[in-house]
Amino acid sequence: MANTAQAKKRVRQAEQARQRNVALRSRVRTEYKKVLKAVASGSIEQAQAAYKTAQPVIDSMVNKGILAKNTAARRKSTLIGRIKTLSA
Repeated sequence: MANTAQAKKRVRQAEQARQRNVALRSRVRTEYKKVLKAVASGSIEQAQAAYKTAQPVIDSMVNKGILAKNTAARRKSTLIGRIKTLSA
């Protein structure tokens, strides 16, 4: 248990950061799933529109430190690949 004022403050700050990170991570997952759902429906237009909204969200999470750069690139690449399979 934190005894000093500084340690207590760090506990509060860490909890706030944790909750913020949970919310941001959830947002990324939601956008990712929206694209996958649009791909599953078979509509290329819906899938591309969903990707256009998901891509900046994924990129912004890299800047915030929620996702690693390569993780974001891999997820975007996976989504693009699935969208391309619809047009083939």
